[in-house]
Amino acid sequence: MKYRWLIALVTALITALVAGPLAAAEALSLDDLLKTVMAGRTQDSKDNAVRIAAFKSNKAHQQKLLAEAKAERAAEETRSEMLETAFEENDLKVVDLENALKERLGSLKELFGVLQQVSGEVRGQFENSLTQVQYPDRTRFLSELVRKMRQTSRLASLEEIRHLWYELQREMTESGKVVRFSTTVITANGDEARQDVIRIGTFNVISKGNYLQFIPQTGRLLELGRQPPRRYLDKAAGLEAASFGLAPFGLDPSRGQILSLLVQAPDLRERIDQGGVVGYVIIGLGCLALLIALERLLTLTFTGMRVRRQARQTDKPGQNPLGRILQVYHNNPKAGIETLELKLGEAILKEIPKINRMLMFLKIIAVVAPLLGLLGTVTGMIITFQAITLFGTGDPKLMAGGISQALVTTVLGLCVAIPTVLLHTLASSRARRLNQVLEEQAVGMIAEYAERHQSTV
Repeated sequence: MKYRWLIALVTALITALVAGPLAAAEALSLDDLLKTVMAGRTQDSKDNAVRIAAFKSNKAHQQKLLAEAKAERAAEETRSEMLETAFEENDLKVVDLENALKERLGSLKELFGVLQQVSGEVRGQFENSLTQVQYPDRTRFLSELVRKMRQTSRLASLEEIRHLWYELQREMTESGKVVRFSTTVITANGDEARQDVIRIGTFNVISKGNYLQFIPQTGRLLELGRQPPRRYLDKAAGLEAASFGLAPFGLDPSRGQILSLLVQAPDLRERIDQGGVVGYVIIGLGCLALLIALERLLTLTFTGMRVRRQARQTDKPGQNPLGRILQVYHNNPKAGIETLELKLGEAILKEIPKINRMLMFLKIIAVVAPLLGLLGTVTGMIITFQAITLFGTGDPKLMAGGISQALVTTVLGLCVAIPTVLLHTLASSRARRLNQVLEEQAVGMIAEYAERHQSTV
């Protein structure tokens, strides 16, 4: 029983080993399987013997290769020692040569450092200067001079020092000139055009009445997409038209910094757009209040003129508030004093609403406009806090929209409310004056009627 299990285990192992070669063959018997295993062992022994014989035959060749490798390693070690010795000797020679160079240079070494520093600084200044448009080749000389002194550690020649001085002197001279020349300009549409430009020192460049901006990265002049106010452009056009003498001009002493901030400042339309929907509503109410105030002021003015004219002609009632009250007075010649007083009071009450018409809307608008401005302020601050919550406070531009809306709506509300209050006060005072005139005339009519009535009695 024990041997059966052992035979079965050996059979399974042999089957797994020869499964590849016998995959396509039919199932073998146990005797055939043993024969196949024995044949495989015999073939493996032959192959191993062949390998051993080949290794023994190549042993001499392997010994030769090993000897050659050892000899090459020894040669390389010797060469490495020679190179290290030469390096140490050259290092000592370099130190001696540097000391000798320092001794020979003496005070010229400071000149060497100054030249190197000045050349680098001047190159950066020239690259950002407006004169670079007119003299673009000078930075090439400075770059070559800096490279030569840094890489070769050689002192600049006398001619190079003179050339550097000449470029510095030319830059100072050109900074005090107003020069006209022709160059390539990139227009606001993105097109390149050859134009005559005027350079005012190292501060500004203009062409065709417009200010230009110098781009150091490309060395080109770019027309500003948004120009400064008209008063500056008129002076620029006047400078271009002038041929001699003095001409006023809006100069930017910061070499374009103030001008760039000036053109970035929003105009009135952009300020209004920053107010959003609330801002437009406030402006609409302001326009409505202005129309109402103009209509009321004109109407009350003409009505007051007719009333004053009517007060001088009480016997001929006309189509005006006082004339209609006089008509009531003439239509009741035999009424009692109380009755006439009541009828005149009724006529006055009919005229007062016409005189005070739409004045309440002015008062309402004067109250509502600041409240709408406050609403826009709260809305803008909500937007600002949302931006802070999402993006933090690192970039102020993300909060600029909400803050602008908050401030602009407040300003718009006050700009509408203050004039509306003044117009309402003016219109109300004229309306009260008319009402007072009507009441005075009515009281006078009653008094005259009472005197006449008592005299007849």
